Amino acid sequence: MFIYKAHHQALRVLACFLFIFGNVSYAQYQSIDEVVTHYSLTTKKDTVDFIILTPDVSDKKPIFLWCQGSQPIPLFVDAGENGYYLLGGGATNFITSELIQKYHVVVISMPKTPLIAKRNQLNSNYAFIPDTTAPHTYSSDFLAADYLDNYVMRANMVLDFLHRQKWVDDKKVIVAGHSQGAKVATKVASFNPSVTQLGLFSPNPMGRIDQYIRSARLDAQLGKISWAEADSIMNSTYDYYAKTNLRDSLINNPTLKTWKSFNETFYDDWLELDIPIYIAYGTADRSADLCDIVPILFLDANKSNLTLKRYLNLEHNFFEVKEDGQTNYEKEHWNEVIAEFNSWLHQK
Repeated sequence: MFIYKAHHQALRVLACFLFIFGNVSYAQYQSIDEVVTHYSLTTKKDTVDFIILTPDVSDKKPIFLWCQGSQPIPLFVDAGENGYYLLGGGATNFITSELIQKYHVVVISMPKTPLIAKRNQLNSNYAFIPDTTAPHTYSSDFLAADYLDNYVMRANMVLDFLHRQKWVDDKKVIVAGHSQGAKVATKVASFNPSVTQLGLFSPNPMGRIDQYIRSARLDAQLGKISWAEADSIMNSTYDYYAKTNLRDSLINNPTLKTWKSFNETFYDDWLELDIPIYIAYGTADRSADLCDIVPILFLDANKSNLTLKRYLNLEHNFFEVKEDGQTNYEKEHWNEVIAEFNSWLHQK
């Protein structure tokens, strides 16, 4: 029963009102001052937490649903004496007062992941880990829930709830996502007719596995590894992916379900959509290389609803890349990327 200050302030406890909506129950946490409003939708099998980055949800605004990338990263970090820090599914990289004023910016929690976690419960990437001695091992519950259809179902549950609120303007529903979140956003837009604009950041049109094949080939071409090593990497990748089609392998290794579900091609979904689509990616991002050919597919289909923005010499998370190929974490461009997307939204 909490309200979360958006600017690294401590939690404030307020009155909680419980509502029943169909087969889903939810708790609304009233906001004061500048706050993040938290909702919790509960079904028999799952609890879907989501936050709205607005100071007052009573103001009628369109929805801006942000689909975060991979890994079980909580929405908040409990830093002890330093208070509670909002991660917000990466939205803190770009959220501005302008966006908050114009939209109900919504971020959904990762499945089977705590809404709030202590810093010592997270690994170096801020992903929740049940055993701190195994920093790269996620909970079995998360691994079982970490597949595309589940993310889409949870997002549609949240959108369905929001559509029924008087403070939501249904005329404009923006769904956007980064990396894995771009795949979730794609499927939400494909199956939810209420979506009016789609934003995709650092997407891979081919899915996921292909980028490892392309990386091995390029590394060999550049002389970073031998062709024999590249051949070995590619063959090992094929062997690993082959297991995703084996029932026994899927039962014994739930992570294979994740790889299988997120490896389908996505450009065909984009081509079927008639709503405006915005794709942004960095030229130093190997996973997004094939975005370069997407405009050709749209031209062949006589479709003009695609806008593509290429950011030169930026990597997957829109940081600059040094001459030696290393990421320059002091030069990040998320604000610029989202500002240009926001300008595009005003034109659509």
